[in-house]
Amino acid sequence: MPPHNNSRNTIIFIVIASIMLLAYSVFVMEPQTQKRRAAERAAAESTSAPVTAPPVSAAIFTEDRTVALGRNGARVPIRTGTLTGSLSLTGGRIDDLFLTRYRETIDADSPAVELFRPEGMRHAFFAQFGWSGPNIPGGVPGPATPWRLTEGATLTPATPVVLTWDNGAGLRFTRRISVDEQYMFTVTDTVANFSAQPVVVAPAASVQRQGVPANLGKNQVLHEGAIGTFGDGSRYSTTQLKYSGWAKKKGPDEHESTGGWLGITDKYWLAALVPQQDERIAAEFRVTDAGAYRVHAAGMLGEARTIQPNTRITETRRLFAGAKRNEILSGYEQSLDLPRFVYAIDWGFLFFLTRPIFWLIEFFYGFLGNFGLAILALTLTVRLVMFPLANKSYESMSKMRNLQPKMEEIKKKHPDEPQKQQQELMALYQKEKINPLAGCLPLLLQIPVFYAVYKMLFVTIEMRHQPFFGWIRDLSAPDPTTVWNLFGLLPWDPASAPLVGSLLGGAFALSILAIFYGLTMWLQMAMSPQAPDPVQRRIFQLMPIVFTFIMATFPAGLLIYWAWSNILTIFQQYIIMHRLKAENPIDAFLARLKKAKA
Repeated sequence: MPPHNNSRNTIIFIVIASIMLLAYSVFVMEPQTQKRRAAERAAAESTSAPVTAPPVSAAIFTEDRTVALGRNGARVPIRTGTLTGSLSLTGGRIDDLFLTRYRETIDADSPAVELFRPEGMRHAFFAQFGWSGPNIPGGVPGPATPWRLTEGATLTPATPVVLTWDNGAGLRFTRRISVDEQYMFTVTDTVANFSAQPVVVAPAASVQRQGVPANLGKNQVLHEGAIGTFGDGSRYSTTQLKYSGWAKKKGPDEHESTGGWLGITDKYWLAALVPQQDERIAAEFRVTDAGAYRVHAAGMLGEARTIQPNTRITETRRLFAGAKRNEILSGYEQSLDLPRFVYAIDWGFLFFLTRPIFWLIEFFYGFLGNFGLAILALTLTVRLVMFPLANKSYESMSKMRNLQPKMEEIKKKHPDEPQKQQQELMALYQKEKINPLAGCLPLLLQIPVFYAVYKMLFVTIEMRHQPFFGWIRDLSAPDPTTVWNLFGLLPWDPASAPLVGSLLGGAFALSILAIFYGLTMWLQMAMSPQAPDPVQRRIFQLMPIVFTFIMATFPAGLLIYWAWSNILTIFQQYIIMHRLKAENPIDAFLARLKKAKA
């Protein structure tokens, strides 16, 4: 076997085999394992005895939102162009929010996405603001404080509300809550001391999730859980704790920071606390075992402040509760001087590729008005950037294909002299000006771009529920047409099948897009030089089949990107191979067709 040709094929085999194994493990085996474990946990919880633990007993969970809202006392409605819900006067909690611009599914009558859920329901999720102060007569506001509404009736961008509470010992607390047109709440607390003694208080706030829903924190390529950016006022870094790692911590994860922000993030949604950016805070991520569930909390405590008699202090804090749109996070990052707020979106370790690719696809979308067409334009741009290198690579591959008969002659001429074979092959490569490893470069360069495109399609909410044409109604989800529902003719979701749903909807799903992608991959590989080793040749022949099944579980937008990239590659390869008169399957097919007609 020619050493250089063998090296090239070995490199290609190792790279592609590694991708296959990694993709199959992450996107097929891991989701199935997590789904089985979630079912086992749910079964264990359903048979366990009710356990009463703070802050709420699992025995009194209700699925009726109206009942849960009633348990939390009088409420103040919240209405904006992007949010609807209410806040509770008990504790002053913001605990009932829906994102009106987003739906749970692509159906027109699908309910709005729920962000916050009141305590008393399973998986309650809310934000709480208060004060900390030891040994203060009458106490300070906490989760059970009965606030009184003294100004406003409905919280809107034009009408803030004011709450008051008197602790009966000389301290009066006034809370003004406002909200903008997007997702930012501003909570301004004023504490007036009418007593004869000075008091020391510190502002506190937290975002809490009482139990993690089974569908969160399972994907290995996406961060969901605790997130925060901390620093000293000049340099900041972002901290992330996935739900699984967060729960394993024996104690709180603590940070000291000047400004910054912290909270809890899901794939598309974020609840984050934002202090004044010149304020020193102590932040922590804590998990508390409440028996049947765990309470995940992201909290912050401001600097202690002394309030002299007949004086008052004011503290301003903010809460972001909404969708992680790039332009919205960037806007707050600039207007509030928030460090790294846009990194609430999980751009991944290849952020230097993912973010520019996102900007580029947003640019194309502005012109074309369709994210599917924007993906096609993005693919064409990527191929144009790589064109010079790819052109040389495909020329080298075409020349290698033409040289295969001569290479076979060298092998037969010196069957037992590998050193002599190598010398003659090197002379042949130099004569023909061929680099036998050049064909690997486009493949290696496309791997990080492929991952960055996948990450961008998977994590950016701009791609969520975006249609293409025909049956592709959501580019961020897999193609819904599979062989099991006769490619969309039957109104049936194979993933819903009992026992085998995860296999029919995942590992054995064959969609129209996946089959088309597999055909383009087969044709592209058929145009490449054949591996001289029979085992390697057989593996390369099977790869399009294996990848067809693997890629069927990926978002439709990614399949469109990769299939269109294959088409452009095939076109470029064909032009070069036809010009160099290299044997290729397209010319062979056209020749057979011409002969048949004759």
